[in-house]
Parts: sequence; structure tokens; C-alpha cells
Amino acid sequence: MQYPNNIKKEFTKLSVSHSNRGMNLESALNSSNEYYLRKDIALIYKKPTPIGIVDVSYKNHKKTIEKAYFKEQSTLDYNGLYNGKYIEFDAKETLNKTSFPLSNVHEHQTIQIRNVIKHGGIVFLIIRMNNINYLLTGEDYIHYIDTEKRKSISYDYIKEKAYIIKEAYQPQLDYLKIVDKIYFKGE
Repeated sequence: MQYPNNIKKEFTKLSVSHSNRGMNLESALNSSNEYYLRKDIALIYKKPTPIGIVDVSYKNHKKTIEKAYFKEQSTLDYNGLYNGKYIEFDAKETLNKTSFPLSNVHEHQTIQIRNVIKHGGIVFLIIRMNNINYLLTGEDYIHYIDTEKRKSISYDYIKEKAYIIKEAYQPQLDYLKIVDKIYFKGE
């Protein structure tokens, strides 16, 4: 590509790591949660994964963790308060175009979804699939895994049961608009 003043810029194709494929979704959710906090709409935070530090080194006056381990399994990615109710959800992304693999939701996360439902909280999954963001309620997720024998949720089920979260400027993903529609209908 030729820029002004005859400066040439080469573009190279970047390789994509699947380990961080949900980071764009996570970044959009973090930005949305910051917006909700700034506007005093909700208190929703990304939960850090608890780690135990084994070995630390000091290089150039900087402390670096050399060796660590996960202390315990984390539950879902986000939790907080909205409209006087406890809210918890997880962000998932798949490149699969026809179904959402249930292996993306770990057993301890399914247990957490059941527990939040049992105690009257709001719980859901935000799933990015086919470049569309969906909110699937914890209740619909649990109903599916309790009644179906498949190892994935069909895209047709997601299109039928989940709610599309539209992308915007502020907030990037206004998932609370859908939470209002589902959980606070008459208020």
C-alpha cells in the first residue's frame, strides 16, 4: 500500500489463535459493563480466575510470574447486580456454523447455572455464533441439556430460543435490554 510521502507499508496475514477467539466478545462485554457502571445502570464485573503463584522472577525491576496454577475452577465469567437482582453469565464463542458444542460449557459451570436458577438469580449464556451475538437464558440451556441427548445445541434451537443482542456504539452489546424484556416484563 502506498501512503503519502511515498511511504510503503506491507500488510501480512496474521495467524489466529483459537485459545483467544472469545476475546473480542469479552472485550465488547467489558466495554458494555464499564458503560453500565459509568451510567449507574448496573454493577457487573468480570471475575478473575483464582491462581496460586509458585515462582516469581525479577527482571529489569519488574516482577514476573514464572510458574502458577489454578487454585479452583472458576464458575461463570461475569457476575454482579442489576435492578436489585443477582446476575451471572458466561461468554462463549464458536466457529461452528450449525451447532454450539456443549463441551464449551464445563460441568461445574452447568452446576453453577442450576444453582443460580434455584436461588432466584438471573443467569444466561452469551453465545457468539455465525457473527451474531445471542443471549440464551439459563433456563433454556438447562431445559435443552435435560431433554436432549445431543452433544451440541443446534443452531435452529439457538435461533428459536435465544435473543439477538444487537451491536452498537454505547454500550457495544446492550444485553441488559434483553434482560429487561425477559426478567422485568411488568416493571
